[in-house]
Amino acid sequence: MFDAVATIATFGAAGVASLFMAWTIGAGSSGSTPFAPAVGANAISVMRAAFVVGLLGLAGAVLQGANVTAAVGTELVRGVAFTPLSATLGLLVAATLVAVGVFAGYPIATAFTVTGAMVGVGLATGGTPAWGKYIQIGLLWTLTPFVGGATAYATARLLQSEAAADDRVLPGLAVVIGAIVANVGFVVFGPPGGTASLATAAGRALSLPETPANVAATASLAGAFALLVWRAAARDPVACKYRMLLGLGGLVAFSAGGSQVGLALGPIVPLLDAVDVSVSAALVGGGVGLLVGSWTGAPRMIKALSRDYSSLSAERSIAALFPAFIIAQTAVFFGIPVSFNEIIVSTIVGAGYAGRSGGTSASKMGRTVVAWALSLALALLCGYGLASLASAIA
Repeated sequence: MFDAVATIATFGAAGVASLFMAWTIGAGSSGSTPFAPAVGANAISVMRAAFVVGLLGLAGAVLQGANVTAAVGTELVRGVAFTPLSATLGLLVAATLVAVGVFAGYPIATAFTVTGAMVGVGLATGGTPAWGKYIQIGLLWTLTPFVGGATAYATARLLQSEAAADDRVLPGLAVVIGAIVANVGFVVFGPPGGTASLATAAGRALSLPETPANVAATASLAGAFALLVWRAAARDPVACKYRMLLGLGGLVAFSAGGSQVGLALGPIVPLLDAVDVSVSAALVGGGVGLLVGSWTGAPRMIKALSRDYSSLSAERSIAALFPAFIIAQTAVFFGIPVSFNEIIVSTIVGAGYAGRSGGTSASKMGRTVVAWALSLALALLCGYGLASLASAIA
């Protein structure tokens, strides 16, 4: 009887830790980053942005969260599975560090803290390093500031160029966005336990060969996006930019939900079978946690990102969100935990440097990078130390 109660209590603690992690992610990275550039450009208010991003994050978590969830739960260490105790310790370490960042006004990279903490507890409980996955993660984390910042800078310069017409540049961006949307994997289109894209689903519905169907569906959706934007830009370029900015913010918010929910749920994936809970049901619970975090804690971080790092125009805000969406969907596709704070801060800084006025806060950026590095190291050490101590006591 005592053992059964202890087991239930341990599983309950792991669930609570996962929900706490989801709340901190919603209040921090997934809740604050997607609409921060739009708020900075005065396209939407802080409170309305927090409300909308919470709903879109929930949708992304449910429809697209399986890949990163599985990666965090099973691919960070080899040879061991996370136990209720190790999952609880790792999540509490990561969530505490992120919560400190939220209340201090610094966007701590959630992926850094969760990955560091779970690798730490996994190694402490007898696991071996998953070097292949670490190389993937490290490569994406390293390239994100350079690729995201450079793409944002180039896009901002193009949008602000007097020689580049809005009715050509904006539809060009829409083509890329439409092509990516056509190939995003959704749970509702895939087989049990998998995903499939809109393009794949369209080809299947029309009984067409897969490759030609994917190409045709991708081209059709990209063309439709471009046509809509071209017509809007021809009528009112300023209004078109603000609508496109909000649309990009929505896509990034959806992508954030699909990526960040895995950081909260991944550590408890090995435990779900024992309590007869499906991954799909867990994704709904994690998505609700993100939503509550966005509604209750995100406004402070939205303000920090939209005002403290750079003063953004509509053009520079579009330039910041455009590469953010591409990087986010790349990470979701490969199942790599990625920090939306790192993505958005990098693209905001890149777009900010392209501005004729309203520069980037170099001191704020420098302190943020230091906070990211320290959070990764501290999460790894604390996770390893607490798990080692727990093993010794047991």
